[in-house]
Amino acid sequence: MSVFTRAYWKAAAVRLKSPKILAVSALLVAVTIAITTLYIPLPNNLHVFFDYTPKALCAAVCGPVAALGVGFVMDILGFLARPMGAFFPGYTVTTMVAMLIYALGFYNQRLTIPRIAITKLAVNVICNIGLNSLWNSMLMGKAFTVFLVGSATKNLLLWPVEVIVMVLIFRLVTPVMEKYKLIAPQKKK
Repeated sequence: MSVFTRAYWKAAAVRLKSPKILAVSALLVAVTIAITTLYIPLPNNLHVFFDYTPKALCAAVCGPVAALGVGFVMDILGFLARPMGAFFPGYTVTTMVAMLIYALGFYNQRLTIPRIAITKLAVNVICNIGLNSLWNSMLMGKAFTVFLVGSATKNLLLWPVEVIVMVLIFRLVTPVMEKYKLIAPQKKK
């Protein structure tokens, strides 16, 4: 089913009514928040986080309609659990957009290596490099390019490693998620 059809969005909206989907999404939100407490700080307000895989899994399960709301909740609860400075809504927007991109890439799709790589690259470029550089520039009063260069370097260097980690974890959990009908069947058609 194509993302450009009404049926796709209708099916995605129905996911909001499923207690099973909401429970799994809540569990993955909790896992994401727990994992965000583990990070590697870098200069210029850069950090290496490890929360991208549970975010991607959550988006694959809940779909694009719920992903926006889940991203909002995920960011707010994550900030409350681990505040790093003052709250800024731009970072909430970044999380919501990232969840939407993950959902558009993974919901009702086969989780192939190229799909995982392209989706993760889109999140890194649009959210981690683009939006977060903008927010950092606004908050810290430095030129956008200062943050853009550092963030682009970090995110593009980490991208292959993140893809490998995502592929390994997806391969580990996909059979269970398929069994409980949380994601689309992964067999070739």
